[in-house]
Amino acid sequence: MTTDPRTDAQLLEALRSGDDAALSALLARHAPTVMRFAMKMCRNEADAEDVLQETLLAAARGARDLRGESSVSTWLYTVARSYCIKKRRRGKHAPEAIETLDAEGAEAIPSRTSTPEEGVADHEVSRALERAIGALDDASREVIVLRDVEGLSAIETAEVLGTSVDAVKSRLHRARANVRASLAPLLSPTVPSVPSDPACPDIVSILSQHLEGDIGPEACSAMEAHVATCASCSSACTSLRKAVSLCHASAGGTLPPRAAQKVRDALADIVARASAGP
Repeated sequence: MTTDPRTDAQLLEALRSGDDAALSALLARHAPTVMRFAMKMCRNEADAEDVLQETLLAAARGARDLRGESSVSTWLYTVARSYCIKKRRRGKHAPEAIETLDAEGAEAIPSRTSTPEEGVADHEVSRALERAIGALDDASREVIVLRDVEGLSAIETAEVLGTSVDAVKSRLHRARANVRASLAPLLSPTVPSVPSDPACPDIVSILSQHLEGDIGPEACSAMEAHVATCASCSSACTSLRKAVSLCHASAGGTLPPRAAQKVRDALADIVARASAGP
């Protein structure tokens, strides 16, 4: 399907004016993101497919009524999350490990590396990141996926989750700390990843707050001064920055082939239903 150059707002306006092709373009633009979100949140292939299908169907039914108070992407995340929650409530046993489409064939997080050895290392880190995010509790996982993987602002994330910005940031700091701790042996293998001195500040939490713009210049200067003299805290900061950067990078690229095919199948089905009418 050819990429439509129109913005979401323009597509919505065209849809309200009776342009059925605008619906196809809008769904095609956002369906891969919905699938990626569902895969990370449901941790189960069949459930992710169901969430994709239900979300696209809800979008086909409700897009014409969507107004400017919410972006299309934020609205779709909210809808997809509601279906993920329903899936969790219906499931008797949550899987202990992430079950993603094409897990074995998933592309490594893009990097500048070129050697086979570096490529293997990239793939190992990519898989470790998936495991680390998957090991989080539901509340922590959804906030780090929305904020650090999908790139929503704290305000947008709060809107999707139906909570306050302060609650989002509190969960985010804990989630980042847990993901960093899981990845630290791969990201900084030669330096202790936890402060060796009990007097050290909670440097990971402070840095996470700094990344959100929530600490002032004095606290920032104090953090930088301490990190300059403490190898373990410096390592912790480095690994946290890398972990957040890896989360950002994991949203790029294309879906694995099977996941992409599921998206195409769902789009074809939903568009056909919309064309058929009531």
